[in-house]
Amino acid sequence: MIFPSLWFWILFFQSSQVSTESNANTSANKIEEKVGDGKYSSHSLDEVAGMIRSTISAYEAKVHNTFRDLEESNILRSFMSDAIKEITKACQAFEVKESAPSVAVTALRTLRSEITKIYILRLCSWMRVSTEEISKDETWVPVSIIERNKSPYTISFLPLAFRSVMASAMDQISLMVQSLRNEATKSEDMFAQFQETQESVRLAFLNCYLDFAGHLERIGSELSQNKTSKEDSHFQNGYSHESEEDKSSTDLPGSILDPHQRLLIVLSNIGYCKDELSNELYNKYKHIWLQSREKDEEDNDVQDLVMSFSGLEEKVLEQYTFAKANLIRSAAVNYLLDSGVQWGSAPSVKGVRDAAIELLHTLVAVHAEVFTGAKPLLDKTLGILVEGLIDTFLSLFHENKDKDLRLLDVNGFCQLMLELEYFENILNPYLTPDARESLKSLQGVLLEKATESATEAVENPGHHRRPTRGSEDALADDRQQGLSVSPDDLIALAQQCSSDLLQSELERTRINTACFADSIPLDSVPEPVKSAYASFRGSMDSPSRNFRGTHATGSPSFSRQRRR
Repeated sequence: MIFPSLWFWILFFQSSQVSTESNANTSANKIEEKVGDGKYSSHSLDEVAGMIRSTISAYEAKVHNTFRDLEESNILRSFMSDAIKEITKACQAFEVKESAPSVAVTALRTLRSEITKIYILRLCSWMRVSTEEISKDETWVPVSIIERNKSPYTISFLPLAFRSVMASAMDQISLMVQSLRNEATKSEDMFAQFQETQESVRLAFLNCYLDFAGHLERIGSELSQNKTSKEDSHFQNGYSHESEEDKSSTDLPGSILDPHQRLLIVLSNIGYCKDELSNELYNKYKHIWLQSREKDEEDNDVQDLVMSFSGLEEKVLEQYTFAKANLIRSAAVNYLLDSGVQWGSAPSVKGVRDAAIELLHTLVAVHAEVFTGAKPLLDKTLGILVEGLIDTFLSLFHENKDKDLRLLDVNGFCQLMLELEYFENILNPYLTPDARESLKSLQGVLLEKATESATEAVENPGHHRRPTRGSEDALADDRQQGLSVSPDDLIALAQQCSSDLLQSELERTRINTACFADSIPLDSVPEPVKSAYASFRGSMDSPSRNFRGTHATGSPSFSRQRRR
């Protein structure tokens, strides 16, 4: 609170005018007057100024001590802002009185500027500490689409709480910076100090964002570590070691419990901050420091924020795709090695096997999870996982080419080529250039293995059983004549199988097609997929308007030059 003596002098100047001329004539004399029951003395202007200066100095010392005691903390109290308001009132009262000593006016202005700057710095500290506090209370409950203003990111309440903290502090800072700006024009020293304050606010604003990014990174890392440790110890000796406390601590109504889905919430929170919140808050408060910075520097600030969150997004996305890649590898092993097919004596091709459908279901589940949890990252995530799937096929082939895949007869080759084309058609929108190259390489090594196996079968017919009849029938005459099977013959057979079976298989499993087609434009998918999707939906535009009659991603599209 302001000392009563300070308000005495303010009221003194409001209720009386001190004549400089009369003070000059009576400067050496003190005349006592009695008004009512009180006695008052007349003093010279210099004496009055000295008394005011002493009173303000005492008040200044008290205010400085109080504010500086809290300078290194994030404590904010209402009396601090109230003191600034009271000093502002005192300044205004002195400034309108011509007889007010200039030294008193200057002292009050200086005091107001100094404690305002201290309070601004306290607000900046409060922002950073509050950001840390709210980051400890992640509830994992997705907010409604209305609460997130129709954002495509499925965020939790954490980014909204962060925005509330930032807005609460920055709104107050904005008002106080405006008052400092008015004072800064009155002297060069005050203007230089004002610019320093502007820069301090800008850096605090940016650092709060970086701090929040760091907290999101910590949350993502803890999820990954906890998931790994639980997988290692969850079923030791056949029993779950998860405590009841662990189960109930986060079991809030509507909360997400699955660690993979929680990673998606972290990704959505990061994407929301990167694409929406950074620009929203920066544009709202950039006027605080904009006058002291160039346009290019302003753009650099936003770019730095976006780059920070982009780097974090890549890191957390890698954690998510790594977890899913393990599941996809297990599904790929079941598909290629544990499905019960002896690839050296495979049955005739009758369509896409159940093992291929089960493998695709793994990607369908991931697609649904990402579509719900982090939709803007759907294409990127599926692109990474589809590329990883094809690389996994290649890896499994090379690991087992002398064991389970030592032989690949014609039926086995046609079966795998049909299913690869089936995958290629359905997953076409998510095939990256690298994935397409890997697919060609996979088709090439399969062709080479099938050619070698067919040649070996011709040279050593007694060593190979042929329990079923299918695609090999077309080569029977050549084998009887002792002729080797060429890669062109194998490619022709694979293409014939695809022509006979692919479209019907896409239509038979059209629900899988629809799972992917519902989230992508139909113009970006191959013709067979469009037809299958049309049969699922029951209606479709005329084929002559939407696509050409040629196959968009024909079976073995590789060239023989890719053989290794």
